[in-house]
Amino acid sequence: MLDFLAENNHCGQAILRIVSCGNAIIAEFLRLSEFIPSVFRLRDKADQQKYGDIIFDFSYFKGPETCEGRLEAKPDLQDLDDEFRENNIEILTRFYQAFQSVHKYIVDLNRYLDDLNEGVYIQQTLETVLLNEDGKQLLCEALYLYGVMLLVIDQKIEGEVRERMLVSYYRYSAARSADSNIDDICKLFRSTGYSSQTGAKRPPNYPESYFSRVPINETFISMVIGRLRSDDIYNQVSAYPLPEHRSTALATQAAMLYVTLYFDASILHTQQAKMREIVDKYFPDNWVISIYMGISVNLAEAWEPYKAAKTALNYTLDLSNVKEQASRSAAVTARVHTQVQQFLKEGCLREELVLDNIPKLLNCLRDCNVAIRWLMLHTADLGYDPNNKRLRQIKDQVLTDSKYNSKILFQLLLDTAQFEFILKEMFKQMLSEKQSKWESYRKEGSERMAELADVFSGVKPLTRVEKNENLQAWFREISKQIMSLNYEDSTAAGRKTVQLIQALEEVQEFHQLESNLQVCQFLADSRKFLHQMIRTINIKEEVLITMQIVGDLSYAWQLIDSFTSIMQESIRANPSMVTKLRATFLKLASALDMPLLRINQANSPDLLSVSQYYSGELVSYVRKVLQIIPESMFTSLLKIIKLQTHNIIEVPTRLDKDKLRDYAQLGPRYEVAKLTHAISIFTEGILMMKTTLVGIIKVDPKQLLEDGIRKELVKRVALALHRGLMFNPKAKPSELMPRLKDMAATMDGFHRSFEYIQDYVNIYGLKIWQEEVSRIINYSVEQECNNFLRTKIQDWQSIYQSTHIPIPKFAPVDESVTFIGRLCREILRITDPKVACYIDQLNTWYDMKTHQEVSSSRLFSEIQDTLGTFGLNGLDRLLCFMIVKELQNFLRMFQKTVMHDKGVHEALKSLMKSVSPLKGIVANCVKVYSAAIAKTQKIWAAYLDAIMKVGQMQILRRQIANELNYSCRFDSKHLAAALENLNTAILADIEAHYQDPSLPCPKEDNTLLYEITAYLEAAGIHNPLNKIYITTKRLPYFPIVNFLFLISQLPKLQYSKNLGMVCKKPADPIDWPPLVLGLLTLLKQFHSRYTEQFLALIGQFVRSMMEQCTSQKVPEMPADVVGALLFLEDYVRYTKLPRRVVEAHVPNFIFDEFRTVL
Repeated sequence: MLDFLAENNHCGQAILRIVSCGNAIIAEFLRLSEFIPSVFRLRDKADQQKYGDIIFDFSYFKGPETCEGRLEAKPDLQDLDDEFRENNIEILTRFYQAFQSVHKYIVDLNRYLDDLNEGVYIQQTLETVLLNEDGKQLLCEALYLYGVMLLVIDQKIEGEVRERMLVSYYRYSAARSADSNIDDICKLFRSTGYSSQTGAKRPPNYPESYFSRVPINETFISMVIGRLRSDDIYNQVSAYPLPEHRSTALATQAAMLYVTLYFDASILHTQQAKMREIVDKYFPDNWVISIYMGISVNLAEAWEPYKAAKTALNYTLDLSNVKEQASRSAAVTARVHTQVQQFLKEGCLREELVLDNIPKLLNCLRDCNVAIRWLMLHTADLGYDPNNKRLRQIKDQVLTDSKYNSKILFQLLLDTAQFEFILKEMFKQMLSEKQSKWESYRKEGSERMAELADVFSGVKPLTRVEKNENLQAWFREISKQIMSLNYEDSTAAGRKTVQLIQALEEVQEFHQLESNLQVCQFLADSRKFLHQMIRTINIKEEVLITMQIVGDLSYAWQLIDSFTSIMQESIRANPSMVTKLRATFLKLASALDMPLLRINQANSPDLLSVSQYYSGELVSYVRKVLQIIPESMFTSLLKIIKLQTHNIIEVPTRLDKDKLRDYAQLGPRYEVAKLTHAISIFTEGILMMKTTLVGIIKVDPKQLLEDGIRKELVKRVALALHRGLMFNPKAKPSELMPRLKDMAATMDGFHRSFEYIQDYVNIYGLKIWQEEVSRIINYSVEQECNNFLRTKIQDWQSIYQSTHIPIPKFAPVDESVTFIGRLCREILRITDPKVACYIDQLNTWYDMKTHQEVSSSRLFSEIQDTLGTFGLNGLDRLLCFMIVKELQNFLRMFQKTVMHDKGVHEALKSLMKSVSPLKGIVANCVKVYSAAIAKTQKIWAAYLDAIMKVGQMQILRRQIANELNYSCRFDSKHLAAALENLNTAILADIEAHYQDPSLPCPKEDNTLLYEITAYLEAAGIHNPLNKIYITTKRLPYFPIVNFLFLISQLPKLQYSKNLGMVCKKPADPIDWPPLVLGLLTLLKQFHSRYTEQFLALIGQFVRSMMEQCTSQKVPEMPADVVGALLFLEDYVRYTKLPRRVVEAHVPNFIFDEFRTVL
């Protein structure tokens, strides 16, 4: 008959594919459970208030129209709903596909069973498949995995969260009509009422009612349970010959039986005989089991609601039995620990000893693993509900009678893992060298015999050996016999070798050869070689397989976490402990075999992703344990920083002899040396680990150390920035500069100590420092900018966030999300044009009322010292987002107040009539302008606010660009020069291309312009005033509204010879530079003809007012005209445009002369 798993056996391949898929689905859910968007939990009040109206559970299906109607009635909610959809549709689709795959799994399994019953697979029925060893295993696994899937989903993704996600997917996905089975998926995954919180009550009939949501063939269920009850389906008992190890041998099967019994709960409820049989066979001495990848269950709690199961388990849980099992476990642990430590002594595990004592060594391994398994499972906190009195009693009994000590158990685990690792490595080596060694022993033995034959020929000069032809012929024959032994036929060769050894012993006795020592030595050597041949031929792969089965640690996949603190303590005390831990991590990696076996057999493409997930989890755990090394290093580092900055005085270049002792400072220097030595010892510890393959991920200890150091650095720097950059808005004067100075000192301390330590740890300190600090700052900027984005960048999408070296997130203390937002808002607060006046010539802000200096360009040098170039650059990026938001708000306001207000509309219409043509002069201009201003008065307050905010941010951006450019020219002049030249060259090429299109120019898809912009902005080689922030549509009356706005604000300002235009009354605050730059930025966002019209209107205003004032007896230039001319002058200066642009609208003699009049 065909092999069941052969590629051309469709029946076997079909069920193998189903089982392989089952393992992959469970891995996917375990992976996804870490990415559930927190909003779906609706835990905190803010989420409930914000998203409560757009996230629904299954009650939505009772009346979808009502729910949708409520959303459509409120545009704000609709907008929030769209934004929520854009941000979450990707992750929702991934979750939905996972839910769908579970449903598809059970549908496929049912179809397979129907095909078996209908005879689709020739000569195969359910009975024949269950008779086949592989078939029996796969069918049992198929049902068991479905149960595990459902349990894992309920444990990791709460029912309410599932419902909310499914409804959100249903509402947002375009595929709802095509997806006919979404109803079935919703039925399968509706909330069960189960909660994984400790102390939560278990819902009635759980999980059997959940398991029966999709009906499965009852005959199949009962046959699977029958097989699991009676057979040893994995032939594990052969690896555990001792009867007291039977429950451990059948542990995997017991877990499968536990899960599959829920598919037929009547057995658990009423069938006492069957339950008695199950408990006697699988659970006579254990009641905490691991069902899949370390998910453990306490039967005393799980079987509480089932009468038959509870009764059957009572004997196992009887306190006298608990006491007996715990005491036995304590005795075994003490005995085997001594044995293992004996074996691990240097020079004990030699090849001959191992080969002679294989059974003894394997028995020791079995005892160790069984004892560790029993103790770990039965003493773990995970297995016991603290609120259940009976369970507490059982646990206390176990802890007392087993004399449980977590450190001793951990030590046993370490030693066992080490012992297993050494044995496995020895066996692997012996197996690989088996044939070559066997053949070399055979050759040696044969040659000795041939030499002896020569001795008895009388030719060889061996002292006093008489010639003996019979012995000569006999030894020749033996030599031939030894050479004729065949490695391939090991059984016959073994038998023959034993006979040859006997013959050699007999020849020594019968022929009185003892008298000749040399001959005796030759014979003894030959016998030794023959013995070695027997030993070598007995090295079987079965021993390795048994060791693999016995050494399984998959039950501890989650429990091992409870030993983390012990591991870390032992590493802190003795860093070389890492080498022993390596064996434990490798032992834990054996857990990967279980989920990957079937995926591998089925040649499934899921193999890589599943093995990557589990290997990644294990590597993360290894990192977590070893993180204690960088933590301890940094603790020592902080002490070094303190000593270097506060205690050790800098030695001058010349000093008096008698002062030498004072400067020597032997105490502090000794302390620094001691701490540095401790740090290098830690480093040495982790580097002793050697490169290890954990699952499919290669773990390089040097990389681990570097990542650990990076992680600790990120943690500490992020915390320092978070705590250091908090500001009290009520503080007078502002806390900004003192805080920045303190922060700069802290960062400098980190930087110096890192520089100091790099050589002792063998890392590139500066590189790590720059990479990590820039990552923290860029990530904070990204998080802060998320507030301004509709489609937010989630942590798992961010290029700055990392799973191995995560940047910690802190709860916001005000409206800002991170420290960079707080810093930016504090700068905006103190330089607010309503309270501070900016003097452009001095680059300084002064308080409008007290005329005290508030801030100056020194602020940006201080930020440069504290946060470096990345900090300034990040601040600049954040300001860009804020400007965009202000401009968008401005446009909305413009639409609302100007476009939709009839009165304003009419006033603008009549003004347009009065001022056209723009080249002319407005008759009776004072009256015309003041009438228009009066009619539009109500819109100017909001207008002024928006313009000033944009102008203020533009001033800050110019200051930042200035500081960046200054430091770039100083710190990296070659980069600055190269960027400037490249920029000029590219612009020249583009200009040439527009004059002659045959010349080359960067194409649309070329990223050169985009990439160089990032460099130029980082080096401050850009003009923020030329930037286009938003895309705009045509707006009627836009130039005239801006013109009216400007002349309406001019009366609030006055000209001062020293300072230029300043505010008249501090009670009505307005600041000139932000006003000019705000208007300039606003006009820049629109077509240049708007700017043309705007300038023409100002020119017409100047000409008309001058015309009117010259008709007076004593002509005097009105203040508003001076303001308008100063605006034009500043406009030309800021935009770097030629003066002729303005002279087109204002006669140049007015421009030349107006300052002389002032």
